[in-house]
Parts: sequence; structure tokens; C-alpha cells
Amino acid sequence: MKVLAALVATLSLAASLCAQAQSPNTSGRTLRQEDVRQVAPALEKYTKDRLFGEVWERPGLSQRDRSIVTVSALIAREETAAMPYYFDQALDNGVKPSELSEIITHLAFYSGRGNAYAAIGPAKDVFARAGSGPTWSRQHRRNSWRLTKRRKPSVRIACRPSSAR
Repeated sequence: MKVLAALVATLSLAASLCAQAQSPNTSGRTLRQEDVRQVAPALEKYTKDRLFGEVWERPGLSQRDRSIVTVSALIAREETAAMPYYFDQALDNGVKPSELSEIITHLAFYSGRGNAYAAIGPAKDVFARAGSGPTWSRQHRRNSWRLTKRRKPSVRIACRPSSAR
């Protein structure tokens, strides 16, 4: 059984290393709409018609909420090539730079620190172009800490002593 578990772990590691070796290095590249139009005009048309024409216009979520969901998915998948475009779009749709910063921080604990750190560069570039960035005043930090300390847990877990089982 131990040999089987070791074999599965080794094969999983080898498969992930092969996948990483075959995936292209997109760091430092920014995907622009003109690039897509030149290389794959049909993809640009489908994206424009379906994604931005239908999906983003559905009534179930606001543009702001869709931006939050989209940047969260991009960060979780470490899709750095698309981040600058969608970070810009999020700011245009009303997401504040401090909220984008908080999304990155929050996702570090759910999608991995590496994915969150990968989003910092694109976010920094977008903030620089927009002339904005997350600002946290000293008072805000102090109040946030106080609220966290005073907050009661919303879920209480009843624990029985192990001898009562």
C-alpha cells in the first residue's frame, strides 16, 4: 500500500513538472485586443460578441460584481497575461484600488500565495497608469483591528469531551 501511494505521488509530481515545462512563459507580456485580432480574428469576434456582448450584459450581476468575480478567477488561476486588462476594467466598473488589493490578499489564503504574488506586478502597473493605489490610513487600520477584536463568532461549535463519546 505504501509503495502504491509513493508511486501515485511520484507520477503526480512528474505530471505536474511536465505540464509546467510545456506551458508557455507569459510573464512580462500583455495581451492586447489588437494582438488577438491580428492572430485569431474569429476568437476576437467570438469574445466580443459572446463574452462582452452576452455574458457581461446578463442582468444577474452588476458589472462591478462581474469584475470582482473575473479578477478573482484570474488570480486563482495565475492568468497574468489577462490581469492588466481586467484590473483596468474592474477600476472602470467601480472596484476601488483598495478593494482590488484586498481581493489579492484574501485569495493568497485560498488560491495560494504564489498566485497572489503573481497579481501584484500587474496590479502595480495598472495602479501606476491610473494614478491610484490602495490607501490605508492609520485610523482605518486601527478601527479595522478593533472591529475584528469585538466581533463575536457567527458560528458556535459545540464540542463534547472525548470521554463523553
